[in-house]
Amino acid sequence: MSQSFPCHVISEGSVEGQILHSDDAICFYLVDPETGKVIEKGHALEGQSIADKVLVFPNGKGSSVVQADGLFQLLKHGTAPKALITSSADTTLVASAIILEIVMCDRLADDFYQNVADDDIVRVDTDARTVELVS
Repeated sequence: MSQSFPCHVISEGSVEGQILHSDDAICFYLVDPETGKVIEKGHALEGQSIADKVLVFPNGKGSSVVQADGLFQLLKHGTAPKALITSSADTTLVASAIILEIVMCDRLADDFYQNVADDDIVRVDTDARTVELVS
């Protein structure tokens, strides 16, 4: 049974994919662009690849140059996430997602963030302004 959550749209698009969830903020400059693996020591996702995932995380961290270049390098190498779902979008991440055309939304209900798990499948549809938990 699917469940739908309203969202606030930041960067438009529609994608479906597997969730990768982190309780840690992410600095995309500390993700290996060739593999999509998080290389930040001690990060909740250290050693895991964010490539082609719907990344659920609190917010980005790092300067505007670091965030934008990190995401750009991931896109260039084909290892960027399919979508970004944050609980608290920061301006640097918002600008980067819009410029690089990466689907992004935030402000979902608390129970989404509390109950979503790695490998759940979601459909992000910014036209409908929803994130649907498919399985």
